[in-house]
This record gives sequence, C-alpha cells and structure tokens, in this order.
Amino acid sequence: MSRYSRITGTGSFLPPKRLSNADLVAQLAADGIESSDEWIVERTGIRARHFAAAGVTSSDLGVEAARRALDAAGVAAQDIDLIIVATSTPDMVFPSVACILQNKIGANGCPAFDVQAVCSGFVYALTVADAMIKAGTASTALVVGTEVFSRIIDFKDRTTCVLFGDGAGAVVLEASDEPGILASDLHADGKHVGILCTPGHVSGGQVLGDPFLKMDGQAVFKLAVGVLEDAARAVLAKAGKQESGIDWLIPHQANIRIMQSTAKKLKLPMDKVIVTVDQHGNTSAASIPLALDAGVRSGRVKPGELVMLEGVGGGFTWGAVLLKM
Repeated sequence: MSRYSRITGTGSFLPPKRLSNADLVAQLAADGIESSDEWIVERTGIRARHFAAAGVTSSDLGVEAARRALDAAGVAAQDIDLIIVATSTPDMVFPSVACILQNKIGANGCPAFDVQAVCSGFVYALTVADAMIKAGTASTALVVGTEVFSRIIDFKDRTTCVLFGDGAGAVVLEASDEPGILASDLHADGKHVGILCTPGHVSGGQVLGDPFLKMDGQAVFKLAVGVLEDAARAVLAKAGKQESGIDWLIPHQANIRIMQSTAKKLKLPMDKVIVTVDQHGNTSAASIPLALDAGVRSGRVKPGELVMLEGVGGGFTWGAVLLKM
C-alpha cells in the first residue's frame, strides 16, 4: 500500500500589537520619513501589520500557532515525531528555533530542525516533511513558519519598512493511505542573492555588514511573477491536474499585485485566492500557513478541495505545493 501525507490541522498566531498604515505613517513621520496610507495600499495592498513586543521571539509566536494546529488535528505534542520550522529570524544563532519550540510544547525526543529559504521556507519545509513521511521516517509532523521581521527592518527605508510584519502559522502533517500532498516543485538561483538579502552577520562579538533587510523591489517583482507561474504549472503537470481544477490559490502574501498577476496567468479569479496581505503584511515564511489557516477557519477552504501553495523569496528561492485538503 502506498504511503502519503495529509494536512490534518492548521493554526496561526499574530502578536497583539497591530499597526494600521496610519499608525505606521505617524511613527515614520516622527523620524522624518514621509509615507501615506494611499501610497502603501496602491503599491502593496497592505493596510495593517502586527509587530511582536520586545523580547518576544520567533519560537514564542511559533508555539502559539503550533498549539492551535495540534488542537485542530486532535494530536498531542508528545505524539509528534518530526518538527520542521521555516524561519529567517531565529531566536539565536543556534540552536534552531525548532529545538527551542520542541521544548516549549513538550515534544522532546523527535528530530527537530530549521529550514532557511526565506519567504519560500514553508513550501520547502512542507516538501521535506512530506518526503520524510512517505519514506517512513516520520508519521506525524509539525511544520511551522514563524517570523519576527520587525527586528530586521530599517525604519528609515520607506520602500521596505511598510511591507513586513510578524506572525506564525503551522500545520500538522500525518501519514495517510489517501493522497494529500499531491506534488511539489522547488527551485533556487543563487545568482540573485543581492536583490533581496539581510547581509549582516556576527563575528568576534560584533555585527559585521548591514543587519537590515535590503531589497530591489522592481527586480524582485519581475522575477517573482515569472517563477511563480512556472512552479504552479510544474506541480499541476506532476499531479496530472489542470489549472481549472484549482479550488484555492494560497500564495506567499508579499504584494497584492504579484498575487493578482499570478492568478491571472493561471486564469483564476481573485475570489479563488486567499488574501491576508492586507491585514498581515509580508510575514515571510509565516505568510502561507497564516493564509491557509485563515481560509480553513473561515470555512472557505474545505476538506477535499484542491489547494495550490506557492512562495518566492530571497536566495533567490521559489516553489509550489499542490495538495488536497
């Protein structure tokens, strides 16, 4: 009998501090940086974002999302036999956020590690977990995307500081004799490292280089639209499905214009796209599981439906997963 994996529970968490565009614009104005709600909405579709309080880490946010996913799946923490966390904003250099989160939820003993593919991280992590379950090395996996991007934002750069927020999303992935994860497609191209990066690092007790996020927005936009379409078509071909069969597109929530362009290329109306970027901003590796959980808990995404997840991020990384809920 073939062995597959299926998502059996979803969860998400946003830190309580919510900043509308008006709130953020006022904060920036105090530092002499000009922006406006209209400018932000027109270019990104973002209307608000959440920032973690001082001292709150990626593992803290991830724990809350994980617990909600475990509750939804009816799975106890001690029954988890694999934890993978996608993040670009770890609590510390090491150990991994996955190990820290593992201890906080009481799932000690199983393999736990982080995946670093920036905004594509959740798609990468889900693909790895699916492969490990299919191989028989795990049966019940917790896959988490969690970020505190507010820690690496340069609030003097208005082209990037309005884009990002903090949050976490999680899924429980369990072994099944019915196909759940139907196909995945992952890629990276390191020659594009410079268009989206945070180039600082720690050496000798000092931060060397620039510890703030840097982005060439036009280059990212141009590249993202093309590779997301390619990845989407690749997973459809692998799964033997047609674009018309997609019930929901859940893309990385970076920019509404990228999402609209991708949907148009796949001939999908926007009412088949789960959109949370307006309320969450870009939460990097957390954005796809956050949006998935929003779709599930609102009753829009239903069991048996065909869902396309896709992300693109610094590296440059990109990928897609086609799944049946």
